[in-house]
Amino acid sequence: MADEESQSQGVADKEETKEDPEQQTENVQDEPVPHEETESEQAPTDEVDAQPFTDYHKPLTPTQSPTEPAGTADGITGTRSTKEGSPLPETGAEVKVASPIQDKTNEDVSVPEHAEPPAENTETPKPDSIQTETQLPMAATPPAAQETLPPTDVNVATPPAATEAPVPPGTPPGPGIHPTPPPSAPQQTPPAPRMPAGPPPPAPQHTPPEPRRHAGPPPPAPQHTPPAPQMPAGPPPVPQPTPPAARMHAAPPPVDSGVAPPPPSRVEDSLSGPPPSSSQEIHNIPEPPPVGALPNVLSMESDSQSQKEEDDTSMNALNMSWSFGMNRHIPVLNMTDEGRKMIAYACAHVGVLYDFLNNTQQILQGHCNPISCQCVSEDKRWLATGDKGVDNMVIVWDSHSGTPVQTLFNPHPDGGMAAIAMTKDAKYIATLSAGDVQTLALWDWTVDGETPFGTVELNPDFGHQSYILFNPEDTTQLVTNSDNQVIFYSWHDGKLDYFAPPLSDHDFNKQVGKFSQTIYQTNSTRALTATSVGNLVVWDSNKPVAKVGSTSQVPDKKAMKLVKLQERGINVLVTTDKYIVTGDVLGHVRFLDQTLKLIMWYQDFNLGPVNAVSFAHVPDFQEEVSLVWNEDDADNPKWLRLKEHNEYPPDATIGAKKFVIRDFVVGSTTAVYGHIATDGTIVDVIHRDHDAAVHALATHPSMPHVAVGSYSGLLKIWNYEKKICVASRYFDRSNMIRCCTYDPKAEFIVVGFINGAVRVLDAITLDDAVSEPFRYARDAITHCVFSHDSQYLATADAEYTMSVFRRNHVRNEEPWLYLGRHRAHYKLIKDIMFGVQLDSDQPRLLSLGEDRFLVEYDLQNSSKDDLRVIASERIEQSAVPMCMAWYPPITKEHFIVTANDQYKFKLYNSTTTMCRKTLLGPTYGSPLQKIAIVPTADPDNDKRYLAYITDDKVGLHILPLDGNPHNAMALIGHPSGVSNMVCSYDGKHLFTAGGPDYVVHMWDINLQVLEAQSKLGGEDLIPFYGLMDGGRDGELFAELENYVYYAQLRSQGVNTMDARDVSVKIPLSEVPFVIRAMGCYPSEQEIEDMLNEVKFSQYVETGKYVEDIDLGDFIRLYINHRPAFGLSPERMQWAFETLGFPTEEGSAIDRGELLDLLQSKGEHMTEYELAEYLTTLLGFNAEGGSSELHDYDPTTAGDIIEESLPQDITVGKFADELLGFAMYAEPGLYQDEEEDDQLPPIQAPSA
Repeated sequence: MADEESQSQGVADKEETKEDPEQQTENVQDEPVPHEETESEQAPTDEVDAQPFTDYHKPLTPTQSPTEPAGTADGITGTRSTKEGSPLPETGAEVKVASPIQDKTNEDVSVPEHAEPPAENTETPKPDSIQTETQLPMAATPPAAQETLPPTDVNVATPPAATEAPVPPGTPPGPGIHPTPPPSAPQQTPPAPRMPAGPPPPAPQHTPPEPRRHAGPPPPAPQHTPPAPQMPAGPPPVPQPTPPAARMHAAPPPVDSGVAPPPPSRVEDSLSGPPPSSSQEIHNIPEPPPVGALPNVLSMESDSQSQKEEDDTSMNALNMSWSFGMNRHIPVLNMTDEGRKMIAYACAHVGVLYDFLNNTQQILQGHCNPISCQCVSEDKRWLATGDKGVDNMVIVWDSHSGTPVQTLFNPHPDGGMAAIAMTKDAKYIATLSAGDVQTLALWDWTVDGETPFGTVELNPDFGHQSYILFNPEDTTQLVTNSDNQVIFYSWHDGKLDYFAPPLSDHDFNKQVGKFSQTIYQTNSTRALTATSVGNLVVWDSNKPVAKVGSTSQVPDKKAMKLVKLQERGINVLVTTDKYIVTGDVLGHVRFLDQTLKLIMWYQDFNLGPVNAVSFAHVPDFQEEVSLVWNEDDADNPKWLRLKEHNEYPPDATIGAKKFVIRDFVVGSTTAVYGHIATDGTIVDVIHRDHDAAVHALATHPSMPHVAVGSYSGLLKIWNYEKKICVASRYFDRSNMIRCCTYDPKAEFIVVGFINGAVRVLDAITLDDAVSEPFRYARDAITHCVFSHDSQYLATADAEYTMSVFRRNHVRNEEPWLYLGRHRAHYKLIKDIMFGVQLDSDQPRLLSLGEDRFLVEYDLQNSSKDDLRVIASERIEQSAVPMCMAWYPPITKEHFIVTANDQYKFKLYNSTTTMCRKTLLGPTYGSPLQKIAIVPTADPDNDKRYLAYITDDKVGLHILPLDGNPHNAMALIGHPSGVSNMVCSYDGKHLFTAGGPDYVVHMWDINLQVLEAQSKLGGEDLIPFYGLMDGGRDGELFAELENYVYYAQLRSQGVNTMDARDVSVKIPLSEVPFVIRAMGCYPSEQEIEDMLNEVKFSQYVETGKYVEDIDLGDFIRLYINHRPAFGLSPERMQWAFETLGFPTEEGSAIDRGELLDLLQSKGEHMTEYELAEYLTTLLGFNAEGGSSELHDYDPTTAGDIIEESLPQDITVGKFADELLGFAMYAEPGLYQDEEEDDQLPPIQAPSA
């Protein structure tokens, strides 16, 4: 009966509209709207106002598909295009629209015949007309321009008479381009057509040139379009669906309105405005926001171009351009809406917005610590990220533009965020701290980013709360859970209360399991919690609600039921539309209704254990239908509505209805992200990356390829220009990849494993080039490197051993043969490298160990199982070398450059290994871990640069090295630690691996910025003055000048009566005394290095020694050689703890043993020297001792030392009383006030 009544009503409506063709309205659901068509509807206009592009950017309509073009001004659009630039279908193809009717097929939808409009229509439409999406007016068409309907190039479901218009200059090609008309004075207009009209009238004789636009009837030229009323409740008279992109109709401006505006961007690149509220009807289309209401609302194409321009003008010498991998512990978020296909995930300390349709990334940089949590608003517009660590922060991003809109600085000083959540309307944010005593804070981030409006401290007995969620139906309710406790919260007027209902295995006599996630049920007072044993805990109000049938949530809940859903653990519990969704450790995704009945079950994704399920944002999602033009009946052509052919799977009910659900993204704990297109159940793997620590990095010697290997056994080769994986290979899980490298000829790639195996692979296919892996090492392979001619391969392992392999050119034999092994170090090998002999093309092999030895191997004279060593030199006295590289040929002398743990660069002669220069290195929190010379196209003439990594930073340094701190820069690369770094073959990119964060960052190099930074730091001695206390005008510089003059007096004789020769230079023999007078206490070896550095500084150029030094060179020498951070009390404390024994006052050394150590260990002293130095330090000799030309009598030294030094010497007494450094004791602790007045302690100068 209902269907008959509806059909009768439809017939009556049709008859009524035929009687009054000027005021036809839509009254039949899923049928076209009969309406009056004027000449302006039949022919597009050719003159419209020129307006700025962004002023008329049209937001997506709620029922548009992400790949369908935006609404046109003339009411017709093409079918959806899955890829940019794909051709549109031919004329007569289907137009896809969203329809709530799913059971009617092949229904006739008749279209009225064209009616001639009056010359000027000023009538107001009927109040039951449907509201149009926008009221942007269109340009009027002059009478001459209305003579014909120009042809169109858009293949849509229109009558065949549609033709194509000429293309104006500047119109971008591609489907879905629709000119947006400019606004004008308000005018009246009858209801805009909701359905493409029938065949157009016969073409007149003249076709004026006009902008390209899509076929279909444009709107009439009246003055005003009233808003449409809400659809009535109950069975409506079947309102007409609108084609997805045929919704924009507006009144035209005056005839002389100017030229056409620029067309909007493709709809797949558009950004949607605010979504309609849930209370709106599907046909009550919201108007677009006012101009300027949404900041940065541009097309994704424009955003990408702006981002590229921003990168080109970046103020950093290193700019992160891509991130390979992801943090698998943080659930992925589906950012897909009607204008994009995108996911959001965390990579170390940056967030990534990845457009998986166009393979583009937008890097969200701002955090200094690893991102630990993220959340997104319901409309996918606002993304919030939080980190964990010192100086943590929460940043709220506009996901459309990638710009931060709010930052909460240090919201949880006790360690950062463990979880974060955002309300449905994005107004409030809740953060959960990661400290031992957790705190929940609520933030009204749009108003105040300084302080939360509500906080509560949680009992540590509740366990570490790791999950948080707002009630989507009531923002005053939220829930958190740990492994063993669920807590419900409620806040009002800034007061935050919580309830922690108990639950144990004894309550239901069943195993509950560990809690994973909790949700609120829709339209219910219940909440559900998933557990690790496949249970769902049903929570409900502890007290009966006041009204029967009320669904108001209250925080006071208790466990009502324990439902066994499955055997395996449930990791994910979310809701979408009317379903409850679970994801488990087997990789299955289940959909349940609100009564927990199984509706659908996906089990063949093969993505791994699920840890995230996130759905696309499609407002008013529903099944799609198609409209096609039917000409079978020549007297009555009409639109036919066909149900869209789809492949939605049947659900698990008896009726086996089609299971229609939004597309969603699944993330797994094995670092696999998959996109599931529910229409056809198509699983597309977005990412399949490393789920274990990444240490192995290597770049191709001549192609834009980078190899990445991890402890998961996965080796991937990326084309870093196209951002695609060109090859990959999985090794057995026991084969954890530690290092890899390409050979210079790009024939092979060698992979070293934790188990000591070495595999030689084909560089293209990754197949084994050697039948069996080399297994000579018994510990992890830490380094592997090829010689420049690809004839030798060397590896270093964690057992301090070097292994060498030789190329074999005999046919039908293995291409690589084992040569030999040698253990030349007694501590870990820090670096290895091949070089070239200066007098030949033969390779050199060197290794640098933590034992401070530099070892060179004799490759030419080595034989099978006999790897020989040429030389082994100890190159450091106290510092530990960390890495080395060949210094580029920018000087006449050939050097090896090393970096040590005391923040120093050292240059060693490549032949004699003599230390020729010591230079201050970058001091960015930790010593340099690896250095590499940035490649260049012309090594002989181009300026050279050095790349380096520290514990957590990556940086660049200008060459030649001179100690100028302004020549270096660094950025946080991986807060959890940088494990490796390589340069691209062309020197344009750096790659850094983050070890345990599973991520590799690609950095673009901008050398001009680094040069500009160096220039801003000053030239000549200006940067070095800044490193002295007080600078050029400070006390330290004035004191240095006095020391220089006094050194000249000493060199000429203090007591001489001859005329003094005052100059700006001092002899080298006085350098040690001035250095020590400045508060720097180098060892004798370090003094020798200083003197050699000055003495041989010009020997290669002139063949002469330098015998003196001026003030400027001395300042450079002093800055480069002094300790980077001054004297270190901790090192002295460590020495006493190592050599001494514990006492009540701390570690102490026996006096006799200390004197013996000073005479026999290290740079040992003679008995005479020790007696003189100790008595002088104790104050029994004149200051300076024999160095100041005083006489010294050692006969009484023994008695003085025995009386003045205690039997047990602690570090405090040694530093304060003997050396005079007030480091450990306050004045008067070991001396009374009179002694303090007579001999005040000496404060060590700070560096």
